[in-house]
Amino acid sequence: MKKIRTYILFAIGLMTAVSCSEEKIVDDVQATVGRGLVLRTVANLSTTYNLLEPTSTFGVTLEAQDSENGDLLQEVRVFVQFVDNTVVGDNDLSSEEALASTIPASAFSDGPFGFPRADLVVTLSDALTAAGTDFSIVDGGDAISFRLEAQLTDGRVFTNRAAGTVANGSFFSSPFAYSAGINCIPTSPVIGDYELNLADEFADTWDGAFITVTIDGVDTDYTMANGLATVSFTISVPAGTTELIFTYVAGAFEEEHTFELIAPSGETAASGGPGPTPGEIVLNICS
Repeated sequence: MKKIRTYILFAIGLMTAVSCSEEKIVDDVQATVGRGLVLRTVANLSTTYNLLEPTSTFGVTLEAQDSENGDLLQEVRVFVQFVDNTVVGDNDLSSEEALASTIPASAFSDGPFGFPRADLVVTLSDALTAAGTDFSIVDGGDAISFRLEAQLTDGRVFTNRAAGTVANGSFFSSPFAYSAGINCIPTSPVIGDYELNLADEFADTWDGAFITVTIDGVDTDYTMANGLATVSFTISVPAGTTELIFTYVAGAFEEEHTFELIAPSGETAASGGPGPTPGEIVLNICS
């Protein structure tokens, strides 16, 4: 009976803690934001455009936070700019910033904390059209920059130039600005020989890290032995391959690790580090 009573008290305490935590979040928002507003990034839906697929998207889930539980929001304006990153020393073909779309307050619906949420999703084609950029000048390595303006019902506007004054702490991920890279992500495996170059700053192995290459369901791991500062591997992808996935698995001392993957065309298909991002490696093969 004593154990049962203990479990019941623990459960009640846990529910109280969760409830208090949610109430504290709301209180913190109201105390921090005051009569302003922040747009919190709740989730990244997609962060990279595929130049080979004009309908590929950039997307985030936004949450409007103000002292009136989001009721001060009138609309969110989405501005885009094409950023030319690819040819060093050549003409800069970057565009001017332009209005791409407007999200009215009516498009937001209540989230779990009582603040309204909405998804911002923009296709590559729509972003380039809004920026006045011709598809033919875009190359892998370029980017689309987004800037958001939140207009309140009283006419005030908040954007990335003011967000720093009304947001702090990890809960308030409110940049009002984003950048989506443009890659040439192959829709089917590019066959041929890839060169995978690994490096470790202290030449003392990759500390448990490795890159897994999956070819038609068969996994092969690549890493570094002790005493080597760099090592290179040739990865042959035969004709008829239907699945090709490169995945980085993190280890210890990640700040020591870098890699570069050279495509059969000779261009850099991917690179990472120091401290590469764990997970599937997105390829950029334009030739």
